[in-house]
Amino acid sequence: MPSRTTSRTRTTSCTRAAVTAAALCALSAAPAAADTRPWSAVPAPGGTRGPGAEDRSSFFLEGGPGTVIEDRLTVVNPGDRPRTVALHGTGPWIALAERRVTVPPRTRADVPLTVTVPAGTAPGNHHAAVVATGDGLRVRVPMAVRVSGPALPALTVEHVRVSGTGGSAVIRYALVNRGNTTLAPRLTIRAKGHFGEALHRVARGVPAALAPGGSVRLTEKWPDAPRLDPVDVRITAQAPGAAPVTASGSYTPLPWLVPAVLAGLGLAGAGAVGRLLVRRRGRRGAGATA
Repeated sequence: MPSRTTSRTRTTSCTRAAVTAAALCALSAAPAAADTRPWSAVPAPGGTRGPGAEDRSSFFLEGGPGTVIEDRLTVVNPGDRPRTVALHGTGPWIALAERRVTVPPRTRADVPLTVTVPAGTAPGNHHAAVVATGDGLRVRVPMAVRVSGPALPALTVEHVRVSGTGGSAVIRYALVNRGNTTLAPRLTIRAKGHFGEALHRVARGVPAALAPGGSVRLTEKWPDAPRLDPVDVRITAQAPGAAPVTASGSYTPLPWLVPAVLAGLGLAGAGAVGRLLVRRRGRRGAGATA
């Protein structure tokens, strides 16, 4: 009996040892928990404002046309494994020193970048962004570039003409921004002929904002245009900061009417002259007979 008890005790101990060993093996074979701490991308602290400046959530740069502005993007990896991040700018002005960066665990990488403002760029604010992607994450870092320089507003009205006659008359013209700033134009159309003013109204369809170098062709229906009176159509354009400009075009509703009238007047005049000559000749003949 004692020998049987000892045997059972030894068997139970061996079984518990086997189970413990198997559990230890299972734990050692289990994969490590995934590191879910995300990486981040932000403008480097300080940036163009120098060391010690507070952290930034977006880029704000300033320079004149033709200048190159330098800054840095920081990619932070707080995790336990390396992270590879792809980088690109949304506009042609942005150039990054690296298109792809691998950041070691628990560290950061600073990537230099430049923003080149093209010569002739209009003063004002221009918007873009630096985009970073990796491990299924996409981070967009906004960028605002203020282009400095003198504002030169200039607006012109060109190619004024009227087509059609009567109820189908249409005024056509072009509006062009010749300056370097965005303008909010306002136009007035007037027409005046021999019988007084035939049209005076604010132009319709004018864009609320016209960018530098931009142009637009506009039309203005004129259903009550004069049917007989030739008129001069004048378009005046104004915009805040820009000098008013005026352009004009002529409108003859019935082009054949004027030559016909002149011809009629000419024939009438010739007839009157002829009658006068006949009368004079008749008087001279009567005097000679007497």
